[in-house]
Amino acid sequence: MSLQLQFLGAAGTVTGSKYLLRNENVCLLIDCGLYQGVKNNRLRNWEKLPVALHEIDAIILTHAHLDHSGFLPVLVRDGFRGKVYSTQGTKDLCGLLLPDSGHLQEEDAEFANRHGFSKHHPALPLYTQEEAEQALNSFHPEPYKKTFTIKNKCDVTFIPAGHIIGASSVVITIDGKKIVFSGDIGRSDDLFMRAPQTVPAADYVIIESTYGNRVHPKSDPKKEIADIVEITMRRQGTILIPAFAVGRSQLLLHLFTQLMIEGRIPKLPMYLDSPMAVHATRIYEMHSQDHKLSHADFDNLNKHTKYVEHAEDSMSLIRIKSPKIIVSASGMATGGRVLHHLKNIAPDDRNTLLFAGYQATGTRGANIIGGIDRIKIHGGYVPIRAHIAHLDYLSAHADKIGLINWLRAIEHAPQRVFITHGEPDSADALRLAIQDELGWSAHVPNYLDTVTL
Repeated sequence: MSLQLQFLGAAGTVTGSKYLLRNENVCLLIDCGLYQGVKNNRLRNWEKLPVALHEIDAIILTHAHLDHSGFLPVLVRDGFRGKVYSTQGTKDLCGLLLPDSGHLQEEDAEFANRHGFSKHHPALPLYTQEEAEQALNSFHPEPYKKTFTIKNKCDVTFIPAGHIIGASSVVITIDGKKIVFSGDIGRSDDLFMRAPQTVPAADYVIIESTYGNRVHPKSDPKKEIADIVEITMRRQGTILIPAFAVGRSQLLLHLFTQLMIEGRIPKLPMYLDSPMAVHATRIYEMHSQDHKLSHADFDNLNKHTKYVEHAEDSMSLIRIKSPKIIVSASGMATGGRVLHHLKNIAPDDRNTLLFAGYQATGTRGANIIGGIDRIKIHGGYVPIRAHIAHLDYLSAHADKIGLINWLRAIEHAPQRVFITHGEPDSADALRLAIQDELGWSAHVPNYLDTVTL
């Protein structure tokens, strides 16, 4: 068999990243992501992969976000017995994200069954917390920039990609060819994470395009946050921030803390209501080589933040009517504790819903930002009367200029660039930019396309 690459996810969408790379000697799955967002995509989580699991020699993860790692418990439960290669940071974060994902799915299924709003009887989780914990035994961490070999048939190297703790681009040398999977590329000017490192050579590149049609504005996030706080406090309201537990929550807490220390906003009660985000904050403290915050920065953050880990403490926040800041997962309001806060906070026009970062099509976050006047939560509709703010430029993804500059660092033109992990408009805009600015061959694959390298 010649070397083949099949796109099992993140083709025409931003979620479900999975790429199958195989020849007659080795079969690799690069990323193992969960589909999120619109229902047609989520239904793919219940479909079997078009490859027998015993044929997959290894799974290689670029980073820990669920759209890159969250399908792993399904494969391990259903029979995958190989190793899962990642950086140590990715393994540490997956130790939080995967069990939490299983737990939330069990909770959502139980809630649906108890209230009878699911079309399925009974509603079942895609996987359980216990199954996710079992999947963690498959991890085999490798350091950045140290090449390791799989089956003596291919070499693999992790290159720091910024974005979040442990995130990497993956360089695979096989059949005399270098295939580079970008993973999610961070920003060179990120307020929190270190800049992504580039890859010197590649024959083929699979690159993300989340912001492939946009350029991040040169804004001052601290000023905009201070303005949002001032306006909301004038109304004696609460600020609710649906935020990704890993990376975004820590950045937001750091920015709010700095503003309080500088006296630019009042010292409001600030709650991090997500057990996973609380534990992720501690992991970020441990992996200081990946980000820019000092130990003193974390000391200040910890002093100004009340960590909410128990469900009863989370529910008690609903009874606090005085102004406050709540940071809660999930970042696109797709599930978790933030839904209970949305039900309480969204109908009140004194409050502010602050979204920070990309919102995938079909998610509650995208619908709220789009101006919808009510949102479905737990089988019922909740009116949206709170004020809506969106700090899109806080994204941890490189924009179009950043992606092109990352590609430009490759010394010689690859034979082909495949553009994935983006909505259709973003992917096609990056394709045109690659062709026009770099003169390279670029292609946007469809779901399940197979190409010969």
